Amino acid sequence: MSVIADRLKNVSISASAAMTQRARELAAKGIKVVSLSSGEPDFPTPARAIEAAHAAALAGDTKYPPMDGTPALKAAIIRKFKRDNNLDYDASQIVVSGGGKQVIFNAMLATCNPGDEVVIPTPSWVSYADIVKFAGGVPVAVPCHEQAGFKLRPEDLEAAITPRTKWLFLNFPNNPTGAACSRAEMAAIAEVMLRHPNVWIMTDDIYEHLVYDDFQFCTIAEVEPRLYDRVLTMNGVSKAYAMTGWRLGFCAGPKDLISAVSNVNGQNGGGIATLTQAAATAALDGPQDLLKERAAIYKERRDFVLDRLSEVEGLRCHRPEGAFYIYPNISGLIGKTSKGGRKIDTDVDFVMALVDEHHVATVQGAAYGMSPFFRISYATSMEKLGEGCARIAQFCKDMR
Repeated sequence: MSVIADRLKNVSISASAAMTQRARELAAKGIKVVSLSSGEPDFPTPARAIEAAHAAALAGDTKYPPMDGTPALKAAIIRKFKRDNNLDYDASQIVVSGGGKQVIFNAMLATCNPGDEVVIPTPSWVSYADIVKFAGGVPVAVPCHEQAGFKLRPEDLEAAITPRTKWLFLNFPNNPTGAACSRAEMAAIAEVMLRHPNVWIMTDDIYEHLVYDDFQFCTIAEVEPRLYDRVLTMNGVSKAYAMTGWRLGFCAGPKDLISAVSNVNGQNGGGIATLTQAAATAALDGPQDLLKERAAIYKERRDFVLDRLSEVEGLRCHRPEGAFYIYPNISGLIGKTSKGGRKIDTDVDFVMALVDEHHVATVQGAAYGMSPFFRISYATSMEKLGEGCARIAQFCKDMR
């Protein structure tokens, strides 16, 4: 009898984490690897957040925290939702967790019964489907095609909803494509959801502040207030404030749902580290100028990568509205053979040959549910992006 639970049979290791590990293994052998696989900002955590954590430690704020978040942090989150999204919540509608992933995990465990369906616009973050499976649910992928800007079309959403549908996931700006929905596009999605009052909506807004070219972010509960009581709005400090290692996410929603999520939260953790909560409070309540400053830098990087990859024969790149990813189409290279002798039949072949032969780490589109693509993260320096793009271009040029 195996000691491993059956629930893990269909849950895979994160492809982006696996590629990052592959890059580390090559680097340990003395090979200079350009890693474009990790969705992690290269900026430092804001000084005010670090100072707040330090002050909290010196003040003795090192005891068990409230399970659902400190009053100070919950107050800061309430102000954030009002300031950025014109959404009103009170403290009973807020839960703080160990990163955005734990928010989603807790919500699915709190709500999914065996066989419940969760609609996931695809390409999508690698963990969504696995979390749903872990909770006993059934992920239902709805393709968001390149020709539609990788956005969810209302008619495709309508067709995917069944009597078993429990949740719709939304993630715009999107990982891995960077696609974002305009207010009109989000309103069209909302119209579909109004026709299905038994379906809940989880919106992952973690890339909210990373939008470019004067694009205006919007979230569905703001766009359509009639959905307010069916929406769980998730966010965090990881991407915008470069606080990935601090591990803090939060969500807001109807009190009954939040109570259930909080119950799960209390069973799989003991509350988030007090110093992290102090740091997040300072980040959310402090001056927000750095968000636009950093978004401007990301835009420069996006344009830099697009300019260089658009010159590469065999690649086709959609121009993303947000996040810090580019999702090139490699259909023009399928069937070719790399200089090292590897036949490129899939995007998995492509990224593995690329890392082994030219030492550039990226992630295959198959991991996100749509091929033949691969994901590049431009959350790194111009120097690394320049080197990475040059290596990718040479790799593609050498194919026969």
